[in-house]
Amino acid sequence: MEEYLTIPEVVAELRVPRSTFYYWRQLGRGPKALKLPNGDVRIRRRDLDSWLCDLEECVR
Repeated sequence: MEEYLTIPEVVAELRVPRSTFYYWRQLGRGPKALKLPNGDVRIRRRDLDSWLCDLEECVR
């Protein structure tokens, strides 16, 4: 089953302030996110992992 993370979960994992996460999103440099009909934002685990891997230039 696919895991969807909340913004508080993502910023806790990355150890960055929430404002930094929103700044990255504003610049288009954050992980892909889904905006739900109620306005909440979720990040798929696979999208976060892929984004982190791209930052590290991982070999897949």
